[in-house]
Amino acid sequence: MSKLDVLTPENSQLIFIDQQPQMAFGVQSIDRQTLKNNVVGLAKAAKIFGIPTTITTVETKSFSGHTFPELLSVYPENDILERTSMNSWDDQNVRDVLDKNAAQGHKKIVVSGLWTEVCNTTFALSALNDRPDFEIYMVADASGGTSADAHKYAMDRMVQAGVIPVTWQQVLLEWQRDWARKETYDAVTTLVKEHSGAYGMGVDYAYTMVHSAEERVKHGQRIGPNPAK
Repeated sequence: MSKLDVLTPENSQLIFIDQQPQMAFGVQSIDRQTLKNNVVGLAKAAKIFGIPTTITTVETKSFSGHTFPELLSVYPENDILERTSMNSWDDQNVRDVLDKNAAQGHKKIVVSGLWTEVCNTTFALSALNDRPDFEIYMVADASGGTSADAHKYAMDRMVQAGVIPVTWQQVLLEWQRDWARKETYDAVTTLVKEHSGAYGMGVDYAYTMVHSAEERVKHGQRIGPNPAK
């Protein structure tokens, strides 16, 4: 395994750490609606490519609340690994599932979590210390810290330790890699149109205005113009 190897469905797994409302309330490094959009976009991307995905939570009933329903709806069949520790690597259930996936070749671990400076950092440092064959890819825009500085310096610290910083759309397109891969093409472009902002708007525009495709939604009759006199 090499950091020069791009992310593929065969070498990747994904973990969501504490994507819960009470944790999100404290996030100040990114707009929280944007954060949720990016988290759900990443989850849908992993679903498209069959990436092994772990969802772990901390103190759900006593403090943090339930995982974002929009995330759970992508993975209604997944177990949720509950913890007491801020560091996910301290929980044996989390270690077991990550180790099992890694044994099947998924040694590049993509991480999306709250908060960057606590749960993400301690997990990344501990996992790399105990499993030198792991590679950690921290999704910066699907994670959040309690301040811009908290997020930035946590990312800096992890990068110094060998963690690779990425963004959710980067991960999506790295998994797709080639638009000739038609088996995932439609699902990826649909995801882009729903979650990728201006990029998705551009895809819609190109499809309908350049390639004369049908609009994605049905709507009422277009009436006018009828300039008033």
